[in-house]
Amino acid sequence: MKFTLGWLKEHLETDASLDEITDRLTMIGLELEGVEDKARDLAAFTVAHVVSAEKHPDADRLRVCIVDTGTEQVQVICGAPNARTGMKGVFAPAGTTIPGTGLHLKKSKIRGVESNGMLCSEREMGLSDDHEGIIDLPEDAPVGQPFAQWLGLDDPVIDIAITPNRQDCLGVHGVARDLAASGIGTLKPFDATPIAGTFESPIKWQRDLPADAQDACPMVVGRTFRNVKNGPSPDWLQRRLLAIGLRPISALVDITNFVTYDLGRPLHVFDADKLSGKDLVMRFAKKGETILALDGKTYELDDGMTVIADDRAVHGIGGIMGGEETGCTEGTTNVFLEVALFDTVRTAATGRTLGIESDARYRFERGVDPESALWGAEVAARLVQEFCGGEASELTIAGEMPDWHHHVDYRPSRMRTLGGVDVPDDEQRRILGALGFEVFGKGDKWQASAPSWRRDVTREVDLIEDVARIHGYDNIPAVSLSLDGALPPVAVTPAQRRRRQARRTLAARGLDEAVTWSFLNRGAAELFGGGQDQLILLNPISADLDAMRPSILPNLIQAAQRNANRGEADGALFEVGPQYADASPDGQDIVAAGVRMGMSGPRHWAGKPRAADVFDAKADALAALDAAGAPVANLQITGDAPGWYHPGRSGTLRLGANVLAWFGEAHPRVLAALDAKGPVAAFEIFLDRVPEPRRKGGKKRPLLEPAPYPAVARDFAFVLDADVPADKVVRAAATADKALVRNVDVFDLYEGEGIGDGKKSLAISVTLQSADRTLTDAEIDAVADKIVAAIAKQTGGALRG
Repeated sequence: MKFTLGWLKEHLETDASLDEITDRLTMIGLELEGVEDKARDLAAFTVAHVVSAEKHPDADRLRVCIVDTGTEQVQVICGAPNARTGMKGVFAPAGTTIPGTGLHLKKSKIRGVESNGMLCSEREMGLSDDHEGIIDLPEDAPVGQPFAQWLGLDDPVIDIAITPNRQDCLGVHGVARDLAASGIGTLKPFDATPIAGTFESPIKWQRDLPADAQDACPMVVGRTFRNVKNGPSPDWLQRRLLAIGLRPISALVDITNFVTYDLGRPLHVFDADKLSGKDLVMRFAKKGETILALDGKTYELDDGMTVIADDRAVHGIGGIMGGEETGCTEGTTNVFLEVALFDTVRTAATGRTLGIESDARYRFERGVDPESALWGAEVAARLVQEFCGGEASELTIAGEMPDWHHHVDYRPSRMRTLGGVDVPDDEQRRILGALGFEVFGKGDKWQASAPSWRRDVTREVDLIEDVARIHGYDNIPAVSLSLDGALPPVAVTPAQRRRRQARRTLAARGLDEAVTWSFLNRGAAELFGGGQDQLILLNPISADLDAMRPSILPNLIQAAQRNANRGEADGALFEVGPQYADASPDGQDIVAAGVRMGMSGPRHWAGKPRAADVFDAKADALAALDAAGAPVANLQITGDAPGWYHPGRSGTLRLGANVLAWFGEAHPRVLAALDAKGPVAAFEIFLDRVPEPRRKGGKKRPLLEPAPYPAVARDFAFVLDADVPADKVVRAAATADKALVRNVDVFDLYEGEGIGDGKKSLAISVTLQSADRTLTDAEIDAVADKIVAAIAKQTGGALRG
């Protein structure tokens, strides 16, 4: 919400400084986003008179100018072609930083002649891109006056953040009300005196809404203006709109924008001569109807969207935007004004569906003052007649004012017990009264009648919050909390610990954490086993985010591809979050998923980088599972990963029948559907399926005692069927003698001549060690025989001769 200081003072009688006002805004809950003070930024720049401009003795294109700044005369070297004797321009003294270029001025000599300061162009002042010459001011510009003041830029622009519950402060008058209640000045009432109509409006309002949807537009007010002259709006109004980033268009349009920001009351005006028939109707759109809106875009409307229509077509989207066909132009002479109330939820849903952001929608979806439907028509009529002349008709009204009256029971003693500060009853009553509440009752039983503009106040705590913020949060004393004994240990559940450890491990492996939507396009969901009707959103935030995600991978793949499109080709992303198999409470899994796209690293002289592959995904999955506490040494690897993985380059990590993770390269068909370039290595880890470690009688694990006796390594090579996984061989060797086998590693794989069709040779290295003795040759041979026998029994492999 933006406004200028001068604009605020039209509603607030105060002598407070800009800093006092901005500090107080934050203290009362209207957080300051920023202040743009051109007068402060351009304070050093003044209007100056060029007393003389003579040719530089050593440069044809330079002039030596004597400049009267209002306090002294200084010499300036200027290269502008329009520099001349007698002109008035903008002077910047030495020591000034030029806003348009960042140049810091110093006294200097140019071609041997001293120069003190600069005569500035519009580009150097940051006003435009024009740098053909210096600024040439009118003859009546007063010498010595600050340039920002002369240009009308001496009104600071204040930008504040408005929370969704404070719709009453979406107008400058509401902000002034809060400041006045806090002691910064006195609130000025705005003029809403009724304007007497001189004729009956030829256009009437009608409401054609279903009986169960009357709240879509409970009330609409309008009036016709005839014989108006729609020219430019007054200069003061244009400056205010420009200051907050709005482009002045014409008096009629500027009035609607001004009242929206000034009083928080959105309005709309139609060119009455472009309407068909005698009635404008508030109704629901018919599916397939379209409108060319004021933003120049054509929108297709759905059932349930509130629209304004005549006998021929739709001319406005209720609470959001009007149509271009009936918009007011310079040739408009007859105008019809709309001042309506719209349902907050329908307005938000319509705007979201159509993707329209407008000042009207921003206010209507938060709720406007119901009474503004009446006084808004009077305020607008006064401005129309003041700026454009003409005659105003009598009001035409359809519907009824909704019952906005409500009362809240209030105990002033709760300010001390719940608010933490003791505010005298008289002060509490004053604050509530200044905010517009009527307070009744005595003792500790009060009743506050909320004003029409405070839809957010429904409970006692709401009143306590209002009193506390206006009284000042900084006045709440700091009180130490008493505690008997030590602080309790941090309650971190095993599930939370698993997620945290998985995050840290994946980040340490070089993956960047991402946070993506929990929804995605239905077509993408179907690629990953989702897209069922029960997982489709009834009211998605966007048309391409209409399904709950069955997997995190499609979002990560698309994010990695977006990064690649912007030059980050070798990306590695992970996310820990929910994915949804169905709509039941048990259908949600917490998953750590990740993708690696592109190459394994940058180009290097020592070796070529390789493309990310299934082994990268496997390593990431095993590392994260190990960090999460899974018994990685006991996991089985099978080749039954789901269809979005490459069938020959993927796998499943199991603990018995329990699937803990999938890993592999993404299927080329899936990548093509997601418009992603492969290869992509991916994994999905089901963290909630990781079993809790067993606790044996609550005993602590004994300290690890390193064995003092030497270890012995023996190598074995086995001929196996080609489809026997290496993991099965490793497990068979490791369990052949659990007391002496310390480690098993695969170090060689051979397939080809001398082995036979459908066979492979797998070589392993087995480390043997005893904790209490040095192994003899006989003991080593005995263990070797056990290893050969175990592998032969479990895999069918034979020792290679």
